Amino acid sequence: MDAALSAENAAHRRAMPATRLLDGGMLYADVVLLEQAILAGDHWDVAAERLGEHRLELAECALGSGHGVTARQQFRAAAAAFVFAQMAINSDTDRKRELYDRFGAAVAAVAAAATVVPSSIRKVELPFAGSSLVGWHVQPTGTPVGTVVVFGGQSGWGATYLRYADALAERGMATILAEGPGQGETRLRHGIYLDVDVADAYGHFVRYATEQAGGPVGVWGNSVGGLFAALTAARNPAVRACCVNGSFAAPRLLPFRTFTEQAAAMLGTTDEAAITANFARLRFDPGTESIRCPLLVLHGGADPLVTMEDQQPFLDGATGGDVALRVWDDGEHTLYNHADERNDVVADWFADRLSLSEGNTHHAF
Repeated sequence: MDAALSAENAAHRRAMPATRLLDGGMLYADVVLLEQAILAGDHWDVAAERLGEHRLELAECALGSGHGVTARQQFRAAAAAFVFAQMAINSDTDRKRELYDRFGAAVAAVAAAATVVPSSIRKVELPFAGSSLVGWHVQPTGTPVGTVVVFGGQSGWGATYLRYADALAERGMATILAEGPGQGETRLRHGIYLDVDVADAYGHFVRYATEQAGGPVGVWGNSVGGLFAALTAARNPAVRACCVNGSFAAPRLLPFRTFTEQAAAMLGTTDEAAITANFARLRFDPGTESIRCPLLVLHGGADPLVTMEDQQPFLDGATGGDVALRVWDDGEHTLYNHADERNDVVADWFADRLSLSEGNTHHAF
């Protein structure tokens, strides 16, 4: 079927397979429509944007009829379409910023769409390095038992992980959907790149979560974000549990144009030597880094990017005694194809660790 696609659309489909689109909140009907559109020759970003606009229209109609819950679901579908539209553009162009702004506006509309909902959402901006870190605070009904800071890597950021927040909220936990250095609006609008102290930056989200909720805080990093989670957990004693999902302990440039372009955008330079040097700076070395809190590492046996050997240093650096590895033999990168089970496993794990963090910090897994 790839033969019917342009080379550009074929590359986008490899980077954003149907499993990833669904994991990121796109509705199945829109996944099918997007496939049809790119096979017909439409550009990926244009086709996905059109789907987002259609979902916005349905959301506004629902609001006008007083159907806030339906509107909320449609706004979420619109947000997913816009985030995957901008993901087709690796460089920080005006077009990418426009699409990411539309994504953010759709997420903000989710927050305002219904008054009686399982969780509330609000945008947060935290001062950092003379600028701002951006995130979304998802609060469950009632007092949360803890908060998990969730983030991605080179291309999946912030509210892309709303479904993760759903799973955590169902278990009584709040979520900060963080856009760290080199990610999302933090990069596109506030100019913070991946050349800063990454653990310190995510520590600002941890501090915010602690101050806002007053409960224990965990971190959950996905793809290269798993490395950032491990570094944050190792250097910040306020982190009470850490999940690494499909990450390199020693990041490196991969032989894929998309990966290289995304790495360049995160650092704000196309100089491959500078990118390689920055990756070396971010390496997790179990000889010098120690994760003392509970650690869960997730791995997909069919991950084309990250091997188990890439993740082993995280396990080697865990010294707290509560360490677990979960492997799905057929798992894709960050387990797109086991999304619901992955979210249940990790949310249960965090619920156990954070609810016990004031007392016994070990719980069987």
